[in-house]
Amino acid sequence: MNIMKLNGAKILIESLKKEGVEVIFGYPGGQVLPIFDALYDADIKFILPRHEQGAAHAADGYSRATGKVGVCLATSGPGATNLTTGIANAYMDSIPMVAITGQVKSFLIGNDAFQEADVTGVTRSITKHNFLVKDVKELAKTIREAFYIASSGRPGPVLIDIPSDIQQQETEFIWPEEVSIRSYKPTSFGHPGQIKKAAKLIASSKKPLIYAGGGVITSEAYRELRKLAEKLNAPVTWTLMGIGCFPATHKLSLGMLGMHGTAYANHAIMESDLIIAVGARFDDRVTGRLDKFAPYAKVIHIDIDPTSISKNVRVDIPVVGDAKNILGQLLEDIDKLPDTSEWLKTIEAWKKKYPLKYQDKKDVIKPQYVVEQIYEATKGNAIITTEVGQNQMWAAQWYKYDYPRTFLSSGGLGTMGFGLPAAMGAKVGKPDAIVFDIAGDGSIQMNIQELATCVCNKIHVKVAILNNGYLGMVRQWQELFYKKRYSHTTLVNPDFVKLAEAYGAVGIRVTKKEDVRKAIEKAISIDNTVFIDFKVEEEENVYPMVPAGEALNRMIEGLA
Repeated sequence: MNIMKLNGAKILIESLKKEGVEVIFGYPGGQVLPIFDALYDADIKFILPRHEQGAAHAADGYSRATGKVGVCLATSGPGATNLTTGIANAYMDSIPMVAITGQVKSFLIGNDAFQEADVTGVTRSITKHNFLVKDVKELAKTIREAFYIASSGRPGPVLIDIPSDIQQQETEFIWPEEVSIRSYKPTSFGHPGQIKKAAKLIASSKKPLIYAGGGVITSEAYRELRKLAEKLNAPVTWTLMGIGCFPATHKLSLGMLGMHGTAYANHAIMESDLIIAVGARFDDRVTGRLDKFAPYAKVIHIDIDPTSISKNVRVDIPVVGDAKNILGQLLEDIDKLPDTSEWLKTIEAWKKKYPLKYQDKKDVIKPQYVVEQIYEATKGNAIITTEVGQNQMWAAQWYKYDYPRTFLSSGGLGTMGFGLPAAMGAKVGKPDAIVFDIAGDGSIQMNIQELATCVCNKIHVKVAILNNGYLGMVRQWQELFYKKRYSHTTLVNPDFVKLAEAYGAVGIRVTKKEDVRKAIEKAISIDNTVFIDFKVEEEENVYPMVPAGEALNRMIEGLA
């Protein structure tokens, strides 16, 4: 009997197909030539970005928009190190991704060979796990484990480093249908006793508040979250990563909390007597000054990652497991409901006293107005990606997200240059969706070369540049805390319209308020990638704002 043998490169391709991979974002190079030769005949879509960082962010955006594992590919040395920002970005935001890198021949590792870098060493702290494949017989098993680790438990990026000689060696292709890793057994179902304790504590609460994070979206627990909120008649606030986990237009919605959250969400968490935290990690942008955070509240913390519980904020009832499973059980166990009528009256008073606001002007384009008009033009049905900075916060505040996986933003790492390649990946994953990158004039230039990728592959995303001539968020801090000493935050920008046209995209410049909506609608109607250069108020600030080191209820709430 003849046993079919495949080389490592073909085993990789067959393994990716077994995992259901539909698209790879990657860049060729010397140490991945066998893989690219195998890709020549493969029926997997391949997108060639113009920079490896763009490949990683595109895989990330694809994953966020679809819920699938994103895949990126690069060669050894500089190719691999160019992926690292994107890998770190996915790691901080718990995004399932598999990054595949070529490596110098296995017998040359450690000899400072041409384009050698210790990529497993470099990425150890920014991956959930990584592998260096030293035996072609282990390759299929490694790929199977990588996808399992990336997508299970608290998701995250996994890197597979494959020396070029392993890519060329042949062995029998055996696909392991089951995965069992002795040291890795994530908990899916919460402890029944802890869930019952949580139900009892909820019943005795008078001011409960649900605080939701990205884990709700990852576990697809948004329906259970809404049922819980409506059953308890409890208000819901969320993190930047949690945007879309609960409808922003719902009457129980408080919007985002934290440094640039709504004032009423921040006041609510500071006055609450019970925080029900679901799939969130109490990061510093949410808590503000830790010793002043939520001083009257007991805390129930539901999270699949036990290391996130009581890491920053002391928790009274921890429940480790998958949010969807735990919320489902909690809904069954709650038999006595709290009376939240007075609590909701207090919150309504805060909403009236501290609404999100900005000072509109007839002859000036306000960035908040642009975001509002994108929301109205798309009827809230677009996928919004963002760059990082003021544009990101305005996109979070002024577009109402009613659905999960419609707001894609770099949360934990705060990576400038994320938005355009992430929009590209999202559009590949959701080709029928309108995808808008809400960008700053500084951040968009970090990965602006991906315009070429969008045009060449007919990935028709729309980019709204809130062009204020500054590195806006840093400038805002310099204005408020450094006596307006604008040290190296003033930009001299290219002509974004001409630049878009040079790449074969469409450019639109908007300088008048009355043209904002027309430009957005025109961009949506054009069957091409479009840059809209909005000349907005130059020294506009993001408010509310909690200064660093202050308690959440110590906000700067000045009119923008």
